[in-house]
Order: sequence, then C-alpha cells, then structure tokens
Amino acid sequence: MAVFGCARCGEVLTAVVSRVALPVHVADTHWEELHPPLLESGCYAVDAGSVVLAPGDVRGTRLILERAAGYCMGIDGRDGPNLACLGCGEPVATRVDDCGHWQVVALEAAAVVRLPAPPERPVLGWAELLAGGALWHRLGEYEDIPAGVALAHVVAASGGAPVEAAPGPVARLLGAALGALLPVGGEGARRLDLAGPGYGEPEADLLLVPVHPQTGAAWQPHTGAVPVPMDASLWAELAFPPHRTRLPAVGGLPEGVERDDPLPPHTWRPCRPSGEAFRYALARMPAVREPWLRALYDRGRSL
Repeated sequence: MAVFGCARCGEVLTAVVSRVALPVHVADTHWEELHPPLLESGCYAVDAGSVVLAPGDVRGTRLILERAAGYCMGIDGRDGPNLACLGCGEPVATRVDDCGHWQVVALEAAAVVRLPAPPERPVLGWAELLAGGALWHRLGEYEDIPAGVALAHVVAASGGAPVEAAPGPVARLLGAALGALLPVGGEGARRLDLAGPGYGEPEADLLLVPVHPQTGAAWQPHTGAVPVPMDASLWAELAFPPHRTRLPAVGGLPEGVERDDPLPPHTWRPCRPSGEAFRYALARMPAVREPWLRALYDRGRSL
C-alpha cells in the first residue's frame, strides 16, 4: 500500500491507498455528463507516469482558485496543477471533476514522494474476486467504453480475417461492429467466444478473457486459443448475467402488493462499442502500423 506526501515539506497528501490496474475507462468519456470517480476509494493507479486516485483520498491540500477553470460543472484541469500543499503552498496535484471527465486527482511526479506505509494487500485470486462480487463495479453503466477497447483487441488478434462471434452475449455486444470492420464469413473465419474463471473454456479460436483488476494480467486459457483481454467487469456482465436480477423463477408478487426494491438495471437499447475507445486502444498497439490495421483505425470513427 502507499501514502504520498509533499516532496518539499513532507505534508501527508493522501490516505493509505493500494495500487490497482488503470481502468480501461480512461479510453473515453460521455460528453456533457457528470462522471463518478474513475477509481474506487482506497485505490491508486499509474497513468503515463502520474499517480491518479479518487478525489476523496486526497489530504493536506487546498484549491488554487486562479487555476480552477472548467467547462460547466467543475474543474477540467486546463490550467495545470490546481491543488497546493497546505504545508508549504507548493502545487502538488491536478484535480479534474468537470462534466465529460472522469473525476480524478493526478499527483505531480516531481512534487510528491512516497512515504512509509503498511505492506501491500495480497492479490486476490479469481475465485475470491468472483465470490466477493469485486468484478461488478459501479462503472458498469459505461460499458460502451470497455466494449470499444475489447473490440480493438479482437480486431488486432484477427489478423484481418473474418470473426464469427458466438451466439448470445458476445454476438449482441460485438457482432455488428465486427461485421462492419472485418470481412464477413467465408473460409478462414475465426470463432470468438467467452472463457474465464468459473465459466469454462469453449472451443474457439479467440477467447474473450477477463483482466485482473489488481494486476492488469489477463486470465490465460489452457488450450491453444488466443486470449483477448477484456475489462473484468464487462466480462462478468456477459458471463454471469443472472446476477443483475432478483426476479423469482416462477410466479410473482401477490395482487395488490407493490415492489419495495428497484427494478433490475436493464438498458433500453443495445450497447454500441465506443469508437473513440476503439481508436484509443488501437493507437497504443505497435501492430497499428500495419496498413490493414491502420485502415481499420481510421474507420473506427464511424462506429
């Protein structure tokens, strides 16, 4: 685990936080919508060399008012570091919480130091993650973003060959987008399906597998299939959808009795993978330099 402090005066700037993999949701946002914190409280991640964490985990700072510009609902970070150390006044971090942005605080690498902290918490096994419900997090409503990232990995793994999504949740999520980007059917088509802990390993050429939320490592299949990494929360939504409902198997409520709990969260329209997240993920793959993949990168604008 970690605690970060001001490099100049030693003021403690964060709560005790544990490192996790950077959520793939950084690949995109929903425009003009107020977003939640990107990271759960008590966690931090590294993004392009900068430590990022939830705003609620920041301590010992004050807002630099002349650097607090934003678009409409908050601060967008356009003016650089906007949080100063309470101890010495040194700018130490940038807070972002405006609409159309994930709420984060990014610590300035040169302005902070790591202070003594308790040992890092143990890495949970897949069985523990499934049993504890840790794979279903609050960013599930933004599933178009991890879907776009997963689509990029599927397309890159395809080598440009047709990909047939297995009927069911995989086809509903990615089938239309794959059909728009890759050749359809024919000889050499590769089958895409789900695989992972507690789910099994169906016969397929490409397998969508979850990425461990702490380590960022993808679950590895035992066959010769090619693993395609997917955000663990989205993977769990596809692999174990019954957790989304509390409806009884048979029967219903007695006549005249009203529900006292919310209805299960069902979207009113199918999820469309984010084109921006698709392009974001492809741009970070060395293979995007290949002409066929570069062409698909350009076509991603139309998703």
